[in-house]
This record gives sequence, C-alpha cells and structure tokens, in this order.
Amino acid sequence: MTKNMGTTDRMVRSALAAGAAALIATKTVNGPTAVALGSLATIFALTSSVGHCPAYDVADINTL
Repeated sequence: MTKNMGTTDRMVRSALAAGAAALIATKTVNGPTAVALGSLATIFALTSSVGHCPAYDVADINTL
C-alpha cells in the first residue's frame, strides 16, 4: 500500500475525526446521525493514521 496522503491532508482528517468524536461524546448529535458521523470519523482516523486513502486511488489523487 503506497502512501498517497500528505501531512496537511492527514492533519485535517485527524482534526475532523476528533471533532466528530467530540460531538458524539457530548451527545450534540445522536441517533442515526451519530452513527453516520462516527463511521466517517473512523474512516478518517484510519486513513490518516496509515497515510493511504483508497478513494484517492480510484480518483487518481495524490496529496503527498
């Protein structure tokens, strides 16, 4: 798996994941919205931690 995400991209995704987690933890969002937001936050956290986004492969994007 080749890295295709730059530092800024990874930092932004990590910040968005942390923000989403905070919204869910404080119960600002709940129900199906919280599940969807939590799923997106998990994807962002995982992709930013490994530095590879499969969707970028499909779209032929490389921010590295």
